[in-house]
Amino acid sequence: MSLFDLGGKTAIITGSSRGIGRAIAEELAAQGAKVVISSRKQDACEEVAAAINARHGAGTAIALAASISSKSALEEMFVSAREQLGPIDILVCNAASNPYYGSMDGISDEQFRKILDNNVLANHWLIQLALPDMRAKKDGAIVVISSIGGLKGSDTIGGYNISKAADFQLVRNYAVENGKHNIRVNAIAPGVVKTDFARALWEDQRVHDATASRTPMRRLGEPRDIAGAAVFLSSPAATWMTGQMVIVDGGVTI
Repeated sequence: MSLFDLGGKTAIITGSSRGIGRAIAEELAAQGAKVVISSRKQDACEEVAAAINARHGAGTAIALAASISSKSALEEMFVSAREQLGPIDILVCNAASNPYYGSMDGISDEQFRKILDNNVLANHWLIQLALPDMRAKKDGAIVVISSIGGLKGSDTIGGYNISKAADFQLVRNYAVENGKHNIRVNAIAPGVVKTDFARALWEDQRVHDATASRTPMRRLGEPRDIAGAAVFLSSPAATWMTGQMVIVDGGVTI
């Protein structure tokens, strides 16, 4: 059996109607996993699920919309996922938000709370919801999509970076608590990837070229660049890896 074989596994990927989340869902499905496509809009989720099913066979993907800001919506999503696909083996916490750009001096309490709630607390909820199935099986993989922003300060996205640094510690703590259950919990820290979420950082050609020129590999990331790391962390290839942060950034942080 291949170290990357995910046959018989069920994965939930949040924020998977586009960008990094979609690429991860597509690549997990390509390795044999059943995938739950989830984001805020049901029609967008259904479009992605239909494309995956067309490529890999009916029943490979299902669409279950849920907002990460609603604990009850996430709970309902997990119930529906189990009913349709069985126990959850893999969780990828990809969805996040960043409603504020600028100095921390100007961020409102409401904006800061939204960032922390959606980027940290929601991941905590999702992990709590996934753990019972994984503990029962004595096997599971959880992947949190963080950011290299969590490794440094910023005068424009400080709130977001704080939340992403918190995600690193969330991963470490859950890894410590669940290693005895054979559950691995890891994070991926992408650099600038060309997604709608990061559009402000690459849409302007001058900004794009300046960012690329500071990257040793001389290009920005594509969603599929991150998906490979997610497949690795979700697969038997990473069975002795937990509590870690994998940086995928074209070399920016070096």
